[in-house]
Amino acid sequence: MEELVIRDADVVDGSGAPSYRADVVVDGGRIVSIVQEAAQAGCQRPRARRELDAEGLVLAPGFIDMHAHSDLALLRDPDHSAKAAQGVTLEVIGQDGLSYAPVDDRTLDAVRHAITGWNGYGDDIDFDWRSVGEYLDRLDGGIAVNAAYLIPQGTVRALAVGWEDRPATPAELDRMRQLVAEGMEQGAVGMSSGLTYTPGMYAEDAELTELCRVVARYGGYYCPHHRSYGAGALAAYAEMVELTGAAGCALHLAHATMNFGVNKGRAAELLALLDDAIAGGADISLDTYPYTPGCTTLAALLPGWASEGGPEAILGRLTDEATAERIRHHLEVVGSDGCHGVPVEWDTVEISGVTAPALADHVGRTVLESARRRGEPPWTTARRLLVEDRLGPTILQHVGHEENVRAIMRHGAHTGGSDGILRGAKPHPRAYGTFPHYLGHYVRELGVLSLEECVAHLTSRPAARLRLPDRGLVREGYRADLVLFDPRTVAAGSTFERPRALPTGVPYVLVDGRFVIEDAHRTDALPGRSVRRTPA
Repeated sequence: MEELVIRDADVVDGSGAPSYRADVVVDGGRIVSIVQEAAQAGCQRPRARRELDAEGLVLAPGFIDMHAHSDLALLRDPDHSAKAAQGVTLEVIGQDGLSYAPVDDRTLDAVRHAITGWNGYGDDIDFDWRSVGEYLDRLDGGIAVNAAYLIPQGTVRALAVGWEDRPATPAELDRMRQLVAEGMEQGAVGMSSGLTYTPGMYAEDAELTELCRVVARYGGYYCPHHRSYGAGALAAYAEMVELTGAAGCALHLAHATMNFGVNKGRAAELLALLDDAIAGGADISLDTYPYTPGCTTLAALLPGWASEGGPEAILGRLTDEATAERIRHHLEVVGSDGCHGVPVEWDTVEISGVTAPALADHVGRTVLESARRRGEPPWTTARRLLVEDRLGPTILQHVGHEENVRAIMRHGAHTGGSDGILRGAKPHPRAYGTFPHYLGHYVRELGVLSLEECVAHLTSRPAARLRLPDRGLVREGYRADLVLFDPRTVAAGSTFERPRALPTGVPYVLVDGRFVIEDAHRTDALPGRSVRRTPA
């Protein structure tokens, strides 16, 4: 007898087709049969060792978070309710060009410092891996949800070139090609970049094109955080389209937003650019989070020249008065490349987390608010935070536009990605709420998407981008990565005031046929594993 039958579910199967009522049978980690209501009349209904009454609940494929920053959280926090409770059954990590493989000892230490604000320094982690394959093997020891990995181009450049702003030599480019090929062979699904983050931002287009050619040979995709989401946003999107077209590589645009005042109401221009490229044969997808503020590190706003050489060099420049004044001028007057070419508005930059307890009073306040409380200029406050917290502060940047958010999420190439940073006392609520927020706010309350459309955005579309042949749909033979939610009550519990509150209306989540959420509570199951590239 099979393990589980989910009885009388309203199946939204991920294809975008209308829902239907059915019994769904799970055994051995897979969906073994689906008996629709019309077929139940006059025949014996399926039975199993356990029967779950799903009356009033939607059964859908598990959600795929196309942009996650859980690289260390998956190892640090076996519970991982931040994602499991949302119905997420697969995360794509290694984002924005900076992560922890492939590395050597020197590069690993620099990367740990550089992205402390994303993941913490990792004092509680045994970094016993160096290659992509070894990191994926660590994940295979048991995690809450599944994870796929993108080779981080910035880390690759740090390993082969260093943190200097200069072109790679031919030998260094060959080394980077080799590292990307090895990562793809070991199971990575593609490559990411952070082109407003060092050292990835120092790569010229020709260098990126060569690496994308390697990715393309393995059937992977390129996922850039491109060079500007502000003053040069449209040109930066066009640059990525042209670059991947030249490389013959699939393109997935990370957190594809149109932010800052210069881009208010301009989503249609981005979508027209993408439509033209897709009509011409380009393979393009994108992800967004359903909120207006962004989230990054305070250090990320600095100009690229100030970040050359890595974290210790940055701190040295910040403590030199003349150099610090030059940084301030670029931030506040010129518009630094780290701040997307837009002069920083300190009243939009909210401190969301620090690593030093003595600085906790800044959390939840904008830099301008903290500066006024201390009777000093905002740059003085920001500089002090960067130095005293050793580049650790994370920020919310309140620069988005709701009309752009809604327009982009309707696009046919759209998928969902939380871009969730889980560290800090006051993280962005998207880390804990992205997927229920889509379903509750944008589907039920606003009707921006139909339920069937939205589920397709969060399941089958990302599965197709990841080339997963047995995930993303409710189909016989597919993996039993499933979520059951109540369409009348599903909602993000997280808010900007209570960012770690868990969702409502998501009582059951299964990963590989095992309950990780049961009766709206986290079980102790760790069925997740690495999801490695399917050969082209």
